[in-house]
Amino acid sequence: MSQKPAPRKHPQKARPAHRAAEGHGAKSGSASQPVGQVQKGVQFVEVDADMAGQRVDNFLLARLRGVPKSIVYRIVRKGEVRVNKGRVKPDTRVKEGDVVRIPPIVQQAKPEQPKPGDRVQSVVEAAVVFENSDMLVVNKPSGIAVHGGSGLSFGLIEVLRSSRPQAKFLELVHRLDRDTSGLVMVAKKRSALRFLQDELRHKRMRKRYHALVIGSWPKKLTRVAEPLLRYEMPNGERRVKVSPEGKESLTLYKSLADYDGYSLVEASPVTGRTHQIRVHSAWGGHPIAGDDKYMDDASLKAFRKIGGERLMLHARSLEFRLPGTEESMFLEAPYDRAFGTLIDQLTRRSKGLQR
Repeated sequence: MSQKPAPRKHPQKARPAHRAAEGHGAKSGSASQPVGQVQKGVQFVEVDADMAGQRVDNFLLARLRGVPKSIVYRIVRKGEVRVNKGRVKPDTRVKEGDVVRIPPIVQQAKPEQPKPGDRVQSVVEAAVVFENSDMLVVNKPSGIAVHGGSGLSFGLIEVLRSSRPQAKFLELVHRLDRDTSGLVMVAKKRSALRFLQDELRHKRMRKRYHALVIGSWPKKLTRVAEPLLRYEMPNGERRVKVSPEGKESLTLYKSLADYDGYSLVEASPVTGRTHQIRVHSAWGGHPIAGDDKYMDDASLKAFRKIGGERLMLHARSLEFRLPGTEESMFLEAPYDRAFGTLIDQLTRRSKGLQR
């Protein structure tokens, strides 16, 4: 995989941190920076093809992580940020070859994060089902979040960054719930991220999920178009419900198989709301098996009794155009052991009942 050379910086003489801070309220001979902060001197960054087209404010926010937005907009407003030696506005777009001057600034140091172990790195790398110079697609295992946070030290994207230290850019194109398995796209270039997210926004990408739901799914129920509203439980947990105050949402459904007490359906989300398939399925009277948020306790207990181990929702296939070439691509991900074993078990049980 070819990698673009790192952006070049104009040569500059090294100077003490306290000198670099002069003109920003710091005095010569002042105390060293507080723990957790890093003093950066003047930076000159040449815009490469992958950075081109960004607004100046977004360009700066991406490079100055940990710096408050108010400070970023202030240094632009005061003319301390220059492009090709000229003053700019926050909405000015940078072009390939432009040289951006970033003034001395104090940036929060990134806290030391636990590194994903070799085992989880090997599991995620083995789950990569497609890769080229612009992007990769992973068949994400159930139980792994797509990113760290909310008490999690790391997720899929952090594992990929750890196992690929040479990669300059790795960003999620879209998300999956932690307990949902299946296909997730990751961009390896900013231009690829913009292209794929634009495809999603304009609904030119097809995502199909397989879900095992409670009961017999009516074949005539082919669409659910109920608006969805996010809300917070008393304990702080975020949930979603059908509400006229919610956002427009649409999921298309197709019945694939009937079992004893369960159905396998294909769900295609036209919109991309949080927990959309889970809430729409429950609203239709057939919650997804193993969903401890949107199914009743009795049904969840019965599901566990037959050996159910996980949320039975799997991002089965993706149909999209490749960044750059716009070539059509279709990918399909097999079920994991827990999902596949239960489907096989229900299939055998249903055939036995039919005899």
